[in-house]
Amino acid sequence: MFKPLELYIGLRYTRAKRRNHFISFISLTSLLGIMLGVVALIAVLSVMNGFQKEVRERILGMTSHATISAYRENLQDWPEVIGMARKHANVIGEAPFIEAQTMLTRGGKVSGALLRGILPAYEKTVSTVGEHMLSSRLEDLEAGGFGIILGRELASILDARLGDKVTVVTPQLRVTPAGSMPRLKSFTVQGIFEVGMGEYDRGVALVHLEDAAKLMKMEDGVTGVRLKLDDLFLAPRVSRELANALPGVFRVSDWTYQHRNFFSALRTEKRMMWLILFLIVAVAAFNIVSTLVMVVTDKQSDIAILRTLGISPASISWIFIVQGAAIGVTGTIAGVIGGIALALNLESIVHWIESFFGVSFLDPNIYYISALPSELNWTDVGTIALSAFLISLAATLYPAWRASRTQPAEALRYE
Repeated sequence: MFKPLELYIGLRYTRAKRRNHFISFISLTSLLGIMLGVVALIAVLSVMNGFQKEVRERILGMTSHATISAYRENLQDWPEVIGMARKHANVIGEAPFIEAQTMLTRGGKVSGALLRGILPAYEKTVSTVGEHMLSSRLEDLEAGGFGIILGRELASILDARLGDKVTVVTPQLRVTPAGSMPRLKSFTVQGIFEVGMGEYDRGVALVHLEDAAKLMKMEDGVTGVRLKLDDLFLAPRVSRELANALPGVFRVSDWTYQHRNFFSALRTEKRMMWLILFLIVAVAAFNIVSTLVMVVTDKQSDIAILRTLGISPASISWIFIVQGAAIGVTGTIAGVIGGIALALNLESIVHWIESFFGVSFLDPNIYYISALPSELNWTDVGTIALSAFLISLAATLYPAWRASRTQPAEALRYE
């Protein structure tokens, strides 16, 4: 079906200096279009992978890979749950917690916040909040001290600094001679953290687990146990295994369920961006069609001579398929090399541009990051390269078919 003769002639047509310079220009445009499309796809998808990884790490730095809680009310036997979870090969960290929606007040300033009771020694095994302390340490929280650690934005809203008093108001009611009143307690600000996610810097406050239990009247109970795994993508499977292994009825969830809408939106955005940018490659492929159609018209006499020498119509088709594929392969290879180089050095390139022109593409006060994250995914590179080659190959089919329909007598009539 395919002989070296077709390969030789097709590559020779690709290298030959054509009489029509416009055809050469269109060929070069096609090659550059495919190259730029592949470069753009690899670079943009790498940036999106980097952003997704950065956001995921920041979210999981404050939440957890998996959570075990009681089916109803509070989890009383949490030490037993931790002991059972530790036996699983993929669990590398466990921490009990108490959570409640509260209102924080200081002076005339008020803000809602998620109050989380933690044990500092356990907490550092499941989260990175201790690594993001702006002042003080997570270990400074002590039972009975009624200290509180605020997110940076939350502290700014309350105008609270180290040593200031903050009143925590809970939705639970207590009966007094004056009627039912919400429970409230004064806490001392002992630290401030900043993880780089507004959801947490603006809406989370940390206290010691025993202080939270006293405030919420939970005695020895907790809201649940947070788990950290050696591979976060195993969270759904490990959650199901723990739910089946633990005695009794528990509610087990993981990060893919808790933040499902957010990460689903990121995946949808990535797919749509891939589709939009791939149109660049499609446009370049249309240029290949134009190039080969003009080459077929220009080489009518050559095709007729080859036919009279006994070459079959199928072989004529392969000649022009080879010529168009050569443009696609060259553009794809150049694009893959350029895209990989750009993705691996994107951070330094952006930094150089910012320094040279005196601009800032990512303001850390807005985006919480000062560098453009980039993570090269080799699966994406392979998919892009294969797709670009296939669409380039598909663009050669019509011109090749048209060349195979050339009639020698008609083509040589006026020669």
